[in-house]
Amino acid sequence: MDFRTLLLIFLALCPALSAQTVKEIVLTIDASTKVAWTDANYICATIDWWPKEKCNYKQCPWGSASIINLDLTHPYLENAIRAFKGLRLRLGGSLQDQVIYGVGNLKSPCSPFTQQKDGLFGFSKGCLPMQRWDELNNLFKKTGALVTFGLNALYGRQPTNRHAWVGNWDSSNALDFIKYTVAKGYQINSWEFGNELSGSGIGASVDAAQYGKDVIQLHNLLNQVYQNTPVRPLLLAPGGFYDPGWFRKLLQVSGRGTVNVLTHHIYNLGPGSDSKLVDKILNPEYLSRTEGTFSSLTQTILRNGPWASAWVGESGGAFNSGGPDVSNAFVDSFWYLDQLGMAAKHHTKVYCRQTLIGGNYGLLDTDTFVPNPDYYSALLWNRLMGKVVLGVVNSAAPHLRTYAHCTKDRAGVTLLLINLSTQIQYKVNIHTTAETSLQVGEKQDHNKKSFAHSIKESVSWVGTKSSDVTLSREEYHLTPEGGNIKSRAMLLNGKLLRLTETGDIPNLSPVLTNLNSPIAIEPLSIKFIVFPNFNSPSCR
Repeated sequence: MDFRTLLLIFLALCPALSAQTVKEIVLTIDASTKVAWTDANYICATIDWWPKEKCNYKQCPWGSASIINLDLTHPYLENAIRAFKGLRLRLGGSLQDQVIYGVGNLKSPCSPFTQQKDGLFGFSKGCLPMQRWDELNNLFKKTGALVTFGLNALYGRQPTNRHAWVGNWDSSNALDFIKYTVAKGYQINSWEFGNELSGSGIGASVDAAQYGKDVIQLHNLLNQVYQNTPVRPLLLAPGGFYDPGWFRKLLQVSGRGTVNVLTHHIYNLGPGSDSKLVDKILNPEYLSRTEGTFSSLTQTILRNGPWASAWVGESGGAFNSGGPDVSNAFVDSFWYLDQLGMAAKHHTKVYCRQTLIGGNYGLLDTDTFVPNPDYYSALLWNRLMGKVVLGVVNSAAPHLRTYAHCTKDRAGVTLLLINLSTQIQYKVNIHTTAETSLQVGEKQDHNKKSFAHSIKESVSWVGTKSSDVTLSREEYHLTPEGGNIKSRAMLLNGKLLRLTETGDIPNLSPVLTNLNSPIAIEPLSIKFIVFPNFNSPSCR
C-alpha cells in the first residue's frame, strides 16, 4: 500500500476520530439514604380503546390493537407480557368515558364504536361485550398481569356548551359490570375513575367538587361489592393532566382514605407531528422541565391527602399516537428511561407507558407484535432496578443522565447511565457516601470513598480473603443498530435483540467486567451497571 493510499485512509478517519471527545467525571452515590421507593411492579403499559379508524397527521397507526379487537391469542403478545412476571396493564384511554358495559339492563344495543362527527373525539359510544371481557381476563390470568381498569365517569351526565359535563355520575352500569367481574372471580388490582376530565379536560371536563362526590360513591360501591373478598382493589383517580387546584379540591372533597392513588398523565414532548421531537429528547434542559410537575404533585399529596400515592397513569412522550420513526425507535428510550428514573425519584409508585401495543408509541409493533426498542428498555428496568431509589450527585455533565436504585431481588446497587451527548464519551469515576460494614464488624465513617473500595469492604468473604477473589460488575450496554438512533433495532452489548425462532423474548445477558476497570459510556447510548456485591445500608 503506497503512501498516497495511506494518507487518504488517514484523512478519511480523521473526522471520526476527532468528532468524539472524552470527558472524565465523578458520580457520588448516596447509598446510605433512601430518596424514595416505588411499587414492586413499577413498570406498567396501557391498552387503549381506539378503533382502527383513529387517524392523526394523515396516518392511521392503530390497526387492530384496541381492547375490543386486539388478537389476544397471538403468542408474541403472551410472551411479551409474561416476561415481566407481573406486568401492570392499564385498560383505558380517551374513549373510556363513552364505553357502555354489555351487562345488566342496557338501554341501548351493545354496539362497537363508529365514527360520528358530533361525538366525543369523533366517535360514537361503544360497548364492551362480556364475552370479550371473559377473553381479556383469560389472557390476564395466563400471563400474570396486574390489571387496572378505567371506568366511564361521564355516564349519566350531560354536556354544556363549553365541553364541561354536569350532573351526578350514574353508577348503575358500572355496578353491574363490577358485580359480574367479582362473580366470575376475575382479579382486578385497581379501578380507575375517568380519563382526562381534570382541570380544563381533554374533550370533556367535570368540576372537581362534583368529581370528589362521585369517587365517594364509587368508594362505597367497591366496599359493598368486595365485602366478602379477601382483597379490595385500589381506587384510582382522576387519570388526567395535573392541575394543582383541581387535584387539591378532589382530595379535600373526597376525604381521607377514599382515593388510594392519584393518577396523572404526561406528554411532555408535544404532538407526534413535531419535527423537533428528537431535538427535545436529546436536550437535558427540556427533559428536566417535567420535574416541576412531579415535585408539585408530591406537595399537593403531602398537604391534602398523605394517605394517597402518585402514579403516572399514562405517558407516551408525544401525544396523538406518538411520532412515527421516533416513538417506536431507539431514540425514544433516552426519553423513556430518563422519565422512569425521574418519576421514581419523585415518589411515583407506578409508571404506565402508552401503549403496550397500538399507535406509534407501542412497546410492541402494532402489526407484527415484535418488540420495539423501548420494550427491551422497560424489561431491563423491570429486572434490574429495585424499589429503593438512591441519590446520585452529578453536577458536571448535564448530558449524562444518572439514576441509581437498589438492585431488584438481590443484593447490590444498579446504576443507569443515559448519554444524550452526540460527541462526548464519559469516563465515570464513582464514589459513595455510605456507612459500610467490615468483616471484623468495624464501621467506616460517612466519608466519600471509591465505589470499588466500598464494595471490597462490604463483602462477606467465606473461606478466602477478598484479595483472592475477582470482583466484577455486570454491564448492559444499549446501542442502536448501525449507530442510527432512529433505528427500530436495538443492540445489547453489541448483539442484536430479536425474538427467538419460537417467538420467545431473547436472553438479556450482561457482560461481566472487572470491578477495577474504567467505566465508560459512549455517545448516544445507554448502560445499566449492576454492582452485585455492594452492600448498601439502604438496600438491606
